[in-house]
Amino acid sequence: MKASRHGGKTMYIIIVYDIAVERIDNVRKYLKQYLNWVQNSAFEGELTEGELEKIKINLKKLIKEAEDSILVYAASDKKWVTKEVLGIEKSEVTTII
Repeated sequence: MKASRHGGKTMYIIIVYDIAVERIDNVRKYLKQYLNWVQNSAFEGELTEGELEKIKINLKKLIKEAEDSILVYAASDKKWVTKEVLGIEKSEVTTII
């Protein structure tokens, strides 16, 4: 992990979800505040450990855990993740400022 400009360690995060249609917009809008939206149900980017914990707490408030599924993959650095796109890339990755 590397240090972030906001203090603390950052890690590379991929979040994918399979949730009920009526909750998709709320989850997507929430995650767009922190990560890059790269597919219909997938986000990626760098977060601190504290940011990730905050996101997980708030996501639990937005979903029904008995019905919905969210997967969180974490790597200490983006260089440890290989990404291959087959077909078109749905969303160009941008830096969040």
